[in-house]
Amino acid sequence: MADQAPRPAREFVVEADGGSRGNPGPAGYGAVVLDPVTGEALVEAAEYLGVVTNNVAEYRGLLAGLRAAAELDPDATVHVRMDSKLVVEQMSGRWKIKHPDMKPLAAEAARVFPPGRVTYEWIPRASNKHADRLANEAMDAGARGEAWSPSDSTAELDAGGADRAAPAGRTAGSRRTGAASAVAPAGTEGGDSGEPAPDGGGAAAGEPLARAGRGRVDAASLGAGTRAATGTGASATGTSGTGASATGASGTGASATGASGAGASATGASGTGASATGASGAGASATGASGTGAPATGTSGIGAPATGASGAGASATGAPGLGVAAETSGEADVRAAKVVASPGWGPPDMGAPATFVLLRHGETPLTPQKRFSGSGGSDPSLSPVGREQAERVAASLARRGTIEAVVASPLARTRETAGIVAARLGLEVAIEEGLRETDFGAWEGLTFGEVRERHPADLDAWLASPDAEPTGGGESFAATGTRIAATRDRLVAAYAGRTVLLVSHVTPIKTFVRLALGAPPESLFRMELSAASLSAVAYYADGGASVRLFNETSHLR
Repeated sequence: MADQAPRPAREFVVEADGGSRGNPGPAGYGAVVLDPVTGEALVEAAEYLGVVTNNVAEYRGLLAGLRAAAELDPDATVHVRMDSKLVVEQMSGRWKIKHPDMKPLAAEAARVFPPGRVTYEWIPRASNKHADRLANEAMDAGARGEAWSPSDSTAELDAGGADRAAPAGRTAGSRRTGAASAVAPAGTEGGDSGEPAPDGGGAAAGEPLARAGRGRVDAASLGAGTRAATGTGASATGTSGTGASATGASGTGASATGASGAGASATGASGTGASATGASGAGASATGASGTGAPATGTSGIGAPATGASGAGASATGAPGLGVAAETSGEADVRAAKVVASPGWGPPDMGAPATFVLLRHGETPLTPQKRFSGSGGSDPSLSPVGREQAERVAASLARRGTIEAVVASPLARTRETAGIVAARLGLEVAIEEGLRETDFGAWEGLTFGEVRERHPADLDAWLASPDAEPTGGGESFAATGTRIAATRDRLVAAYAGRTVLLVSHVTPIKTFVRLALGAPPESLFRMELSAASLSAVAYYADGGASVRLFNETSHLR
């Protein structure tokens, strides 16, 4: 019997995408394996991931697509097409992978096929509709507390699958065309984003599903927990991952339906330790709120359990826990001020700490529009709302009676906020250059979505590394951290044992907190800081620091 000729290796095209609604926020991926000649979809895969970042979701989509291709033919050659410049450049070896959340995912993706068998190509988002639609379907399913269902998917039709067939001789790497999708791009609710956060269990988190087209997916799974399916239109289901949570919840320390951000709380909240409307403070909690340090509406302060409570350890009428119940607003302010300004667990021979009460300036016209507003832009003044906020915080600090000095950033919005407060306290305002906001370069005055459209590669790099600068030579978060550390040391020496109000901006205040906690740079994206909010950090003589308060806004209610 004559020897049979060896079967030629197949070629596949993998298109993948991922998105995060909130960045970090509820996230999902989509991937499709295509026949490079006919354009036929051989396998689709999608998964709701819980609360992760855009970049992590994109890498998870890549990994799922490669695994699906390997199940069809482990000897195949694969051409990957993605609209993520970051993933394409990193997997091609042209950009370094610095972020710890992405390194293991990239390494795992590189092991699916031997070196040299996978090539990568960046394509515009408009050419990646199929994977984009799958990712959105997965996120929509997760928001409903469901797993993505292959039988319910319309991604191929929405992406123009009926027109996908390519002319004979089409090669791997050529682009397919199709009708525009009727849904927003993956990771968007009007805008796309990406930033590091840990993978979290959500409503349907960790439940990947794959669908076979007119090919066959053989026995082994398409990733942990996926069951293979065969035949035209056959579907496969399965669960994987840890910490899958109840209906509507998402993220590590999952939150209520519609919440976004790692450990975020009820609807509208985002960021680790972030709260629902009007709430703030690490560790605060109330009925209906969930997640790491995530409080419910009206709670604020470290360990503040009930609606309307404020300050470290405070509790309101009827609320259990530490603190005094049924206090008036003035009594609560005075008691909270004493707690914030008093020494912590350190030995008494260290003396009183230098306590920085960190006040974010009031709103400007750009604040409600969520536009980048750093130290290199138009330097807006306070809006009428912002001036009212400054008056309210001034009244609250006057009741507490502990502020001994006021220091402000040189920008107009902080000087104006500081002037209103200082006038109420009978103090002068000192200007400190080191407290200015980060310079966002060419992004100044733009929304996140506008930056994503105009400078996608620069934005991806900035979100992935604290060393990356905004377009046009802005200031990196690493440079901001160095500046704030030097400013902190200078002010601690100048105001040892005193309580000082520092009027500054989002990035500097978050950086003070991050440095005090010893948290990584990506934690900046996991904190919510409201306009005219108060935070506090105490610095001791032995170099130790204690975060006493974060994002306190009860004075605005």
